Amino acid sequence: MATKVYMEALSPTMEEGRLISWLKKEGEAVAEGDVLAEVETDKATMELVARGSGVMRKQLLGDGETANVGTLIAVVAAEDEDISGILQEAGGADQAAEEAPAEEQQVAKAGEAGAAVAASGQTEAHQAQRSTAREAAAETATPTGDGVGGEGRLRASPVARRLAAESGLDLGEVRGTGPGGRIIKRDIEAALEGGVPAAAEVEAPAPAAAPVAAEYNDVPLSQMRKTIAKRLTQSIGPIPHFFLTIEVDMAEAMTFRQKLNERFASEGVKVSPNDLVIKAVAAALRKHPWVNSSWTGEAIRQYDAVHIGVAVAVDEGLITPIIRNADRKGIAEIASEVKELAGRAREKKLLPEEYTGGTFSISNLGMFGITEFTAVINPPEAAILAVGAIEEKVVVVDGQMVIRPRMRVTLSCDHRVVDGATGAKFLETLRQNLEEPMMMLA
Repeated sequence: MATKVYMEALSPTMEEGRLISWLKKEGEAVAEGDVLAEVETDKATMELVARGSGVMRKQLLGDGETANVGTLIAVVAAEDEDISGILQEAGGADQAAEEAPAEEQQVAKAGEAGAAVAASGQTEAHQAQRSTAREAAAETATPTGDGVGGEGRLRASPVARRLAAESGLDLGEVRGTGPGGRIIKRDIEAALEGGVPAAAEVEAPAPAAAPVAAEYNDVPLSQMRKTIAKRLTQSIGPIPHFFLTIEVDMAEAMTFRQKLNERFASEGVKVSPNDLVIKAVAAALRKHPWVNSSWTGEAIRQYDAVHIGVAVAVDEGLITPIIRNADRKGIAEIASEVKELAGRAREKKLLPEEYTGGTFSISNLGMFGITEFTAVINPPEAAILAVGAIEEKVVVVDGQMVIRPRMRVTLSCDHRVVDGATGAKFLETLRQNLEEPMMMLA
């Protein structure tokens, strides 16, 4: 029995996926559990596995193309099993036609050029159709209806394009009835029977003068960048943000960090200032559960565990690996875990459970020389901490001017959950934890 291969939801927030490459080619044997393809989700690169055994009979999505979750992208079946019905249901009547010799004969009747191709052999025609199908799919990945794809490009199957060209038919005059308004073979036949004017008979408007514009390069959106844009829109609009900033004296924290690094040098552990911040935040969240909460619409959900998301910059955008139960872990353990998760995040090898389920997030741009900024809350969390660079500043201590390492942090709060006083008390506890590091261990 044929197995339909769908674009699966390989991450909790995935709505569409980009096929990086097929690992099983058409005609290859497939066993249940085999890895069929690599798929780029909104967070990482995941493996799509087979749900049945047979032969990879048809692939409906090409390398680099995108499909929504739930879209049929391939068919696995026995070598002699009829899959034409499945392809037709998926809007693949034209792809099924490519495999049928009778289709070549029907196309040949449309003109002498088609006859010459059919007479010279079907193998080259098949290869040309497959190549054209890949190019057409790449150009028209986002359907808009009536045979028109993104940026006004016509969406038509290779068979339909060939029939139209051989018949002198203007595709712009044909209404598509395929998936998403795609023009397919039956639309061309219906147009020819109905007397739609050929391209040569249609009077084209005089071309307008092209405007002078700067050169540019459109960079396609990755799945991660699409998700970032969507989630930030969900955050900064509906969530009433407000911001609280404090400056922390980091002298004691930096001394404490030096001692930790000396202690764990033999184990290859190196504690960063950010690792200290994570531990200090985790300890503060334990004392201020309102900040370790989220808004559900019906209630304020206070979490029993402290799971901190640490923002990591990757080529496509940003991802937040989760340090689970950070309040229960030592600083050296946190440092090792952050290093390992960040490395796999940049390689896009994180598992879904490693970047979902956070209760609070930290974004640190201090290593880039940013002294102060505000971060956008990662819903459904109620707050996020923006951490700036540590700077040497002249300050007054006990009536004397001295130079001290100072760091500014800004707490972005969801005002539906966290009030100003609540956020201020959390920041005061955080300041104490960093200025007196032993406090975070208490």
